[in-house]
Amino acid sequence: MSEYIRSIAYKTEQTSGSHWSLKMRRGSIMRLTDLTGNANVGMLFYNPENLLERYNAPDTLKCQHTFKLTKGNCLYSDMGRIFASIVEDNLGWHETVSGNSHASHIETKWGVRDYQRHHNTWKQNGYDAFLVELAKYGLGAPDLAANINWFSKVDVNELGDMSLSSEHSSPGDYLTLRFEMDTLVLLHTCPHPLDQSDEYPDKIVSIELGVAMPVSEDDYCKNYRPENGRGFANNALYHIGLPSEQVMSESLTESNPTLAKMEG
Repeated sequence: MSEYIRSIAYKTEQTSGSHWSLKMRRGSIMRLTDLTGNANVGMLFYNPENLLERYNAPDTLKCQHTFKLTKGNCLYSDMGRIFASIVEDNLGWHETVSGNSHASHIETKWGVRDYQRHHNTWKQNGYDAFLVELAKYGLGAPDLAANINWFSKVDVNELGDMSLSSEHSSPGDYLTLRFEMDTLVLLHTCPHPLDQSDEYPDKIVSIELGVAMPVSEDDYCKNYRPENGRGFANNALYHIGLPSEQVMSESLTESNPTLAKMEG
């Protein structure tokens, strides 16, 4: 498995233009794998107990003194808590500054195709994909935040213009998120807003869900930056009175026969 993953219980695949949302429990993991190369996975986080608390890209980058996301980085909320840590990443660069593709981007680049006329061959955009998922929880456009684009890298020239790095992600590239608090995850597999492909991308991303190993005191992400230690301390304060991560991990496995079988 890996030093960070105790067990995998569920696996699915998402093709380009898909979207999904789910609640990830503290102590669970999500592994994303780019099966075809040059995929893009847009992602946002919200606190399911307080939907006003959500992923904060500026704080995530600023407090860790970085422009990119990779192994060791933690993903912060606007309350100074950590939604998730990147415990595995063989790619080394994921971006969180470019936002989403919109319908106008898709139409200009690849033409108009809607679900009513073209069904599963239509061309979804990231902005509308997030809106569909947000509506399931009583949220809307004002609740959108700057999102992460996994598997995507942006280059910046001397004038400050950004462009999407071509051929950045290869088939089989992956990353693993360990969730440090209960988190509502919204994701889509729509094209990056700076994608210049001749055709609407046809990509496949694997998503695996499971249980993480407990966080140790010498955990790589916890000690990656001094600020991350403070973020974990904020999470500990938030979780006072709740079962420890070790107890939660064992409970998740014992209450799920699939997990227990896979571990055995």
